[in-house]
Amino acid sequence: MSELGSVGAWWMWAGFGIFVIVMLAIDMFALGRKGAHKVGAREALIWSLVWFSLAMLFGAALWAWLDHTSGRAIADARAMEYVTGYLLEKTLAMDNIFVFVMIFSYFAVPLEYQKRILVYGVLGAIILRALMILVGAWLIAEFHWVLYVFGAFLLITGIKMFVFADHEPNLATNPLLKWLRQHMRITDKFHADKFWITQNGVRWFTPMFLVLVLIEFSDVIFAMDSIPAIFAITDDPFIVFTSNIFAILGLRALYFLLADMAERFHLLKFGLALVLIFIGTKMLIVEWFKVPVAVSLGVVVAVLGTSMLLSLIATRKPDEH
Repeated sequence: MSELGSVGAWWMWAGFGIFVIVMLAIDMFALGRKGAHKVGAREALIWSLVWFSLAMLFGAALWAWLDHTSGRAIADARAMEYVTGYLLEKTLAMDNIFVFVMIFSYFAVPLEYQKRILVYGVLGAIILRALMILVGAWLIAEFHWVLYVFGAFLLITGIKMFVFADHEPNLATNPLLKWLRQHMRITDKFHADKFWITQNGVRWFTPMFLVLVLIEFSDVIFAMDSIPAIFAITDDPFIVFTSNIFAILGLRALYFLLADMAERFHLLKFGLALVLIFIGTKMLIVEWFKVPVAVSLGVVVAVLGTSMLLSLIATRKPDEH
């Protein structure tokens, strides 16, 4: 945890908010004028690189500003927190992708319709996480012991994730999905990328609407893991918010880039589980031993890099030897 004051002046919050709105507008309207279309690997790779570059440029600009106004020590500390938080949230977001793949596969959502679902998923995630970050920052400022609650939650979640990493959830038995089907009129097939249609004066919801609800619900679940995790890196709301939002902004492009490779990263869930266990433990022992941010960054990169490498080795085809 950081003991420095927050670096987020009002104009920095306002400027970042405007930046996010502009980038979302470009993504949704300027690029979305193609309509429903399949997002190819090349397009996904370009946008993934764009989002990563913007995130790193923001970190460099933050470092330069703090180096000029607050000194090299504070600039180095905050920049390290930002980069660590961004990479942590980016890697935790990969678990979202596994769930997205499962949901889209279960409903057999055509590739050209997945883009619209993910746009709303990103918007919902941004709004939800902004609220949770503000609430989390207030709780930590008022009740320091909440950090231990966060730590225990992450530790338990990590252990459960590790134990059930190979367990494939069955969406057919999902309580939310069963409730929606029992209380709403649902069409048997897709109607383009519409969420509902009107037939004989009666509104019917399409499978696209069910997919959207499950995607947004998964955002809630994952936010409960990611928000406490980043508060283990820094308690500065501005650093937490910017690193988190940059990770979310690149989620849609990352999905289309990695969706076809999800099965090849089957060991990544074990790596994510170990990261949550590490972060949870770090929060629980903070009064006795403070793990440096640089060490946290090294552990996250090493664990996830190793799990991804082992996954690729384990799943490589015979002709790849």
